[in-house]
Amino acid sequence: MTATHTSLRLVSATKPSTWSEEDIKRVAASDEKAGLDMVIRKYRDRLFYHALGIVKDYEEAYDVVQEVFIRAMRERRLYNDDFRIKAWLFRVTSNLCFNLVRDRKRRGAILDAMMKPESARADQIDAVFKGERREEVMASIDKMTRDHKEILLLRYYDDLSYAEIASVLDIKLGTVMSRLSRARSRLLAEMGADHVLRPGV
Repeated sequence: MTATHTSLRLVSATKPSTWSEEDIKRVAASDEKAGLDMVIRKYRDRLFYHALGIVKDYEEAYDVVQEVFIRAMRERRLYNDDFRIKAWLFRVTSNLCFNLVRDRKRRGAILDAMMKPESARADQIDAVFKGERREEVMASIDKMTRDHKEILLLRYYDDLSYAEIASVLDIKLGTVMSRLSRARSRLLAEMGADHVLRPGV
């Protein structure tokens, strides 16, 4: 039996909490996939609760931990003798979380700034989508670019939230807000200056 098989057997017979970084590196020396599996099993719960303590959101914490392990998979130094796996994992988790919190605050400020002057128009567009002028609105949307058409339909036809749209289109929340703002303005222009959707009408 090889040393690798012996290590894997010992690892499989013990709990992840008892594995040392040396155990992980020893296994990873001949099987990086097994080494990464050990890293994930040993640290995923601790990293999740660490992330949760910062971002205060289960889904965001889960996403952060997934991103951390993707980065770990790409980190060439991970199994080097002098590399501190635990410290690196927690540092990356913290950085991602604090970036997320900072971006969330920034997005909130952007949303407040964007939605205040546009709230009346947004409400009007929403009402028209549900009223008599629906066909007229749809005809105008058909003339728009794919990006604008897609985001307007997702928001007003499919009734998706900003976060859901971001997920569907695989774009950032800030991009959703700015793209939707431009799409609304374009729709208003497409429907004419004296249309019911124009501000002040």
